[in-house]
Formats: sequence, structure tokens, C-alpha cells
Amino acid sequence: MEGAPRIMVGNRSGHSADNPGESRASPPGRLRIERSGAVGELVIDNPSRRNALSKAMWRHFGAAVEQLDADKQIKVIVVRGAGTHFSAGVNLPDLQAVIGNESTRNGGDVTGAEEALASATKPTVAAIDGYCVGGGWELAGACDIRIASSRASIGITAGKIGIVYPTSGIRRLVELAGAGRAKYLLLSGNLISAEEALVFGLVSKVVAPAHLHDQVRVLAEKLANRSQLSAQAHKDLVDAIASGGTEVIDRSVYWQDQQRQSPDALIGIRAFINKEPPAFEWSAPTERYRGAR
Repeated sequence: MEGAPRIMVGNRSGHSADNPGESRASPPGRLRIERSGAVGELVIDNPSRRNALSKAMWRHFGAAVEQLDADKQIKVIVVRGAGTHFSAGVNLPDLQAVIGNESTRNGGDVTGAEEALASATKPTVAAIDGYCVGGGWELAGACDIRIASSRASIGITAGKIGIVYPTSGIRRLVELAGAGRAKYLLLSGNLISAEEALVFGLVSKVVAPAHLHDQVRVLAEKLANRSQLSAQAHKDLVDAIASGGTEVIDRSVYWQDQQRQSPDALIGIRAFINKEPPAFEWSAPTERYRGAR
């Protein structure tokens, strides 16, 4: 999509933000934010390493998501990798350097990035091409919708390198694929094809590689044209139900209250009757949900 980058981690010279002496032949990677209308893209840009994320990239990922989520002009967030891969996850030399560090317990900045995506109020879409592995899958799994190209390979290789995958990532994997398939992926470390991932329930749709970004753009623009009240309410309620939350009814009451205060329903009904596109107005709740009353 068109649009000037707004966030970058690392720099264009090829020197790492964490290691200024790193070779030009080994780019550190960066995060880019691109905007096109109401769609914001967060691009993982480290193609020479299959878009593995450095420590700095993981550390800044959550802030990039929060920037897009707070932008009133943005209604949908797309996460993708530069080039032909989504992400190979954590940069292994970085992981090697922090193994045993207390700050990385249960995922550290990796889990922080995942949680930032999962808690975004706006719809999130992962465009999965090529490798989507380990921490890369943790990011994709935290998105609301995942569209994969037919050449995508998805897996969790934690068992191959002797680490314990973060609990939050395991929980999402179980919610999507079920306990049996989650164990298969975690214990074997096997990568599965896009078609297998579709059967497992890990992705919503598989498309030809040449059409991936066009298909994701069309979907994102469609989501952006829907009522944001409906989108945010349904996202919140589905997440609450999927996680076994005890406040689903209270959340439903909260969103019904938001609907009563919003003009969107009348706008949508009138537009449907008149066979014209609706111009929805709602953008954010009048107040955030504060728990059971």
C-alpha cells in the first residue's frame, strides 16, 4: 500500500540499532507503518533473515500497534512481512543472548507484542506468506483474521531448540486448533502447509501468492467500510466467549448501551433501504468497559 513510513526500528544504513558495528551485509531489520485511507499496515521488514525480528523490533512492536490503534483515521490494521515471508520469529542470536534472563520469562517482549495485537480495539488482519514460524506465528495468531498464500509454511519449532513456548501463544493455538492439533504442532515442531493450516483452523482463507496482498487489501477496505461499532463489539464479544470469560453478558449489555447511543444502526438501515452505501459515524466508545457492574 502507498504511504510514507512513520515508525522505523533500525536504520537504512544497514547498521543495527542494537549493534552499530554490524555488517552492511546483515541488515538489522525495521518496522514500518504505512497508511492507505482507513487501512494501516505494520510491516516487518527484515527480508534477508526471513523477517526475523531483532530485540529492538520486538521491543517497539507494541508501540507501533498502539499508534495505529489510537489513530482515528485508521479503522483496520494489517500485519505483513516485507518480501516473500511473514516472519521467521525471533532472531536466534538475540535469543541466545537473553536465555535465562529474568526479563524474558514467559516471552518477554515477544509476548508483549502479541498482547498488543490481541488487545487492539480495531480489526487486525495477518497477511501470511512464506515462513510464519515461532514468534512469527505468535503475532499472526493474535490477529483477528489470517489470510495465507498457498506457499505459506506455519509451525512452532520451540522443541527443536529446547525452549518453552509462551503460555499466551499456546492458549491461542489451543483456541484455534484444539488441544490435539496444538500438541502435534508443539511436540513435533513440524511446519505445515497453508492448506493444512486451513484444515487445522489456523487460517481463514488460502489464496495464490500473486493475489495475497490484493485479497488482503480488498478485505481490509471492506472491513473499514463496515460499522466500527459492530466490528469492535463483535471482536470483543467473540474474544470473551473464546477465552471462557465470565463477563460475557455484562459485556453484551455494555455494547448494547453503546449501540443505543450511536447513530450507526439508523444510518445502516436507511442506507440499506435506499440501496446506497452507508456512511457510518461511530468511531470509539463513549466510555471503556470497566468490568461487571
